[in-house]
Amino acid sequence: MIRQVIEIDEEKCNGCGICANACHEGAIAIINGKAKLVRDGFCDGFGDCLPACPTGAISFVEREAAEYDESAVMENKRRMEMEQLQNAAQHQAEANAHVHGSGCPGTAARSFDRESVPMAEADIAAPVVSQLTNWPVQIKLAPTHAPYFDSANLLIAADCCAYSYASFHKDFMRNKVTLIGCPKLDSIDYSEKLAQIIRDNDIKSVTITRMEVPCCGGLERMATEALKASGKFIPWQVVTFSLDGRILD
Repeated sequence: MIRQVIEIDEEKCNGCGICANACHEGAIAIINGKAKLVRDGFCDGFGDCLPACPTGAISFVEREAAEYDESAVMENKRRMEMEQLQNAAQHQAEANAHVHGSGCPGTAARSFDRESVPMAEADIAAPVVSQLTNWPVQIKLAPTHAPYFDSANLLIAADCCAYSYASFHKDFMRNKVTLIGCPKLDSIDYSEKLAQIIRDNDIKSVTITRMEVPCCGGLERMATEALKASGKFIPWQVVTFSLDGRILD
């Protein structure tokens, strides 16, 4: 069948692998130092990888391609999620010797040694200025229409991110409209409301920030479902933070 899929320009591709991480369907792999579309049936033509590519090597084309195989994609996603959970559990066990308790990785008690990281005098003296430009910020309280949504770059953030990543205001909230939530505590599916916000307002881009814990995957899922349901194609990206405040993606 003739349909829209991605095309990768190998001359422009630098093999960084960012697009492979951005492709939630697992359609892209790095082979011999270059990104490859490894299976047409895994590419939904939505373009998660386009805004992630730093060299502009990815574009859309209309060509003969296998039909999008959603069942195969879901099975591949389950396999990838299991591998990610196993890798995350192993990383946490090796990197954090102060973990206590068991059960959900997101609720396991742990501590971080910050004494070994000195703070520069300039950092101590410099005033910290909030970059918040809108209110309310909770997704469940936010209106679906507001003047600040006009031509906005939207940040959809797990609410723990700002506490984990020290420069969250400067690096992520600056020049963005911020909406926060926690799918584990709020027990609300935000996808319909987020879809309405994206569909009914002039949103220019979407950035999704989450923690590495499995429950934050719910926020990522809701946001990506909202993007698809909105019927719009706009640039978007997902950034994941480690529990000790590092960017993993």
